[in-house]
Amino acid sequence: MKKLLLSFSLLFLGFSSNSQTWTSQATGFSDVSRGISEIKIVDATTVWALAFDGSAAAANVQEFTLTTDGGATWNPGTINVGDTALGINGISPVNATTAWVSAVNGTTGLGSVIYKTSDGGSSWQRQNAAGFTSGTSFVNFVHFFDANNGFAAGDPAAGEFEIYRSVNGGSNWTLVPAANIPNPQSGEYGYNGGNVVIGNTVWMPTNKGRILKSTDQGLTWTVTQSPLTDFSGTTESGRMLFSDVNNGCLLKTSGSTYTFYTTSDGGATWSTGVPFTGTYRLLSYVPGTTILVATGAGATSGGSGSAYSLNNGTTWTTIDSGAQRLSSSFLNATTGWCGGFSSDPFTDGIFKFTGTLSNNQFNANSFKVYPNPSSSFVTISSEQLDTFNVKVTDLTGKVMMTKDYSGVENTVDVSSFATGIYFFEIKSDNKSEIIKIIKN
Repeated sequence: MKKLLLSFSLLFLGFSSNSQTWTSQATGFSDVSRGISEIKIVDATTVWALAFDGSAAAANVQEFTLTTDGGATWNPGTINVGDTALGINGISPVNATTAWVSAVNGTTGLGSVIYKTSDGGSSWQRQNAAGFTSGTSFVNFVHFFDANNGFAAGDPAAGEFEIYRSVNGGSNWTLVPAANIPNPQSGEYGYNGGNVVIGNTVWMPTNKGRILKSTDQGLTWTVTQSPLTDFSGTTESGRMLFSDVNNGCLLKTSGSTYTFYTTSDGGATWSTGVPFTGTYRLLSYVPGTTILVATGAGATSGGSGSAYSLNNGTTWTTIDSGAQRLSSSFLNATTGWCGGFSSDPFTDGIFKFTGTLSNNQFNANSFKVYPNPSSSFVTISSEQLDTFNVKVTDLTGKVMMTKDYSGVENTVDVSSFATGIYFFEIKSDNKSEIIKIIKN
């Protein structure tokens, strides 16, 4: 069955002079009108992006572009997956050299493959076929949580959703037992677009409006019903987003009616829908906040642009209008990119955010947190604040500790924490900052 990425409109070019702006960067593609369909931010300097043909020809392309210097330069490349008819339906990078892609023929459903690069995209190697069988399987996407642990998910085959996990960087894959996955409804399948990963938690939408969810890197799954009947149907569609493992939103489209829902329990339940108040409808979160960014695809009228909301979609502030803005992705309130279209190898293609989207962040360098990584103790120092609160959470959102501190320098004991990544949320009055710490 043919399945499409959740679609967006192609809109028109312009510029902005607001305090929050988008700065043009050249993606480097030699072909005119190479669009950006997906942006994956590894850190402030390393970002991968997938390309598509935005010209009238709308040809299938297997291309990406990569920056390792925060967007000052972008280096395009080709993703060779052994068959030019296959569509790349997702990319999952973990650093500047290593990334995985999944690909499938979206019309025939043939040729589901997973490929990996370990040299920044100069070459790509096919992984173990992950069990996906050409003609009977349809891989929807692949995701790696780190250099070793990842999973690949596809449509039901033999009566069960096909989900495979790897613990060695994709060299070998293990089928997730059917008992760990809710049974599909008759005719149910997943989508190439709209899948969300936050930490170890994964959400996958289906054509029945259901959401498959895993909190343990794809090993066990539950399912809930969203406010939709289909995430990409002809009469109704929608896209869900999550800011953290608990808080998220869903924008439903039904004809010319747009309805906005929120969740505070990880998608188990959703609020009563309210009319969406924004002009632009491609949404993304600034992670860990209630800040939403909306870009111009799907604008109500007259061109395109972008806006942001500091209160989870209740009210919106315009960034620019009449400017061509595709989907966006943010690392934090000051670092993000949105897609566009290339004019030539030296002009446009992607836009970097300039400014800040938050009025409740600490000034730069308010805190020093060290050493990072740490195996035992982490020191938090600040010469600007007398008192502050620290909450430490792991990748699943579990609160490891919360404590009030006073004085210039304080020490946090992390020796009992398991090896992994933790988030230190530092708050004082109405300001906050989140710092990622690695425990080794």
